[in-house]
Amino acid sequence: MKLKLAHSPDADDAFMFYALAEGLIDSGRYEFEHILQDIQTLNERALRGELDVTAVSIHAYAYLADRYALLSSGASMGDNYGPIVIGRRRFGREELKGVKIAVPGELTSAFLALQLYLGGRGGDAFDYAVVPFDEIFAYVRDGRAEAGLIIHEGQLTYGGEGFELSVDLGKWWHDETGGLPLPLGGNAIRRDLGAEVIRDVSRILRESIRYGLEHRADGLAHARALGRGLEGEALGRFVGMYVNELTLDYGDRGRRAVQEFLSRGAKAGLVPAPRHLEFV
Repeated sequence: MKLKLAHSPDADDAFMFYALAEGLIDSGRYEFEHILQDIQTLNERALRGELDVTAVSIHAYAYLADRYALLSSGASMGDNYGPIVIGRRRFGREELKGVKIAVPGELTSAFLALQLYLGGRGGDAFDYAVVPFDEIFAYVRDGRAEAGLIIHEGQLTYGGEGFELSVDLGKWWHDETGGLPLPLGGNAIRRDLGAEVIRDVSRILRESIRYGLEHRADGLAHARALGRGLEGEALGRFVGMYVNELTLDYGDRGRRAVQEFLSRGAKAGLVPAPRHLEFV
C-alpha cells in the first residue's frame, strides 16, 4: 500500500524519519513516498486533503481535526524554548505592536503563539508580512521589517547573524501556563484510511523515531544534509530540542499542552474551538 508521507526539509524531521527513509525498520506492506516541503506548504496541502500522513503545525490542526487525527508520536515541542522574535535591536512587548514583523506563515504555531503573546489577531493587533522562513533574516536586515519571527535552526544562529532577541515564545508560554511545553508541530494521518492502517502507521513512525534516538550518531549524520549550516554540537543540540521523549509520545503533559494552546487560541477568536482532538 503506497502512502504519501510529508515532512519539512529540516534536520529534526530528517532525524525523525531517518530509519524509515533508509529502510532500517520493517514497514510491512506499506511503501512510503517521502515528500519534503516547508511547513506552511504542508499545512495548506493538508487543508486540501492531499497528503496521507504529514507533519502539520498544531495551529493548522485546529482546521484539520475533522479530516485528520494526530498520531501520538512525532510531536515537536518547545519545552521552555521555542520560536523567537528578533530584530536589529531589542523590542519590548508593546513596541512589537507598533512595528512590522516578518512571519513564516499564517498557519504556523509560531504565528498563533505570537498572536497570543501580543494579545490579538495579526493585522489588527500588529503589522506583519509573510516571508519564507529561510529569508526572514535577510528581510529584516534589509529593513523591510523591523522584527522577524524565527523558527527552525535560526533559533540558535540569530546572534551570529547580528540580531537581538526580543522574546522567546517558548519561554513565555512555559511561564504563562505553569510549565507546559509549547506544541509546535505533530504528525497527522487521514481518518478515512481506517483504523488498521492508522494503527500500523502509528507503530511504524514511532519505531522510526525510537531507532533514531537509539542510534543518535547515525541519525545526526543523516540529518546533517538538512542542517542548513548547523554542524557538530549545534546540530545535535537543535535535533535534541525537537526530537526527544515527547516526540516518542506526547504523554499527558504534551496532550494537555495541545489542548491548552488550541483552547486559548479559540477563546481569543484566533482558531475554531478544538473538536475531535484525538491522539492515535
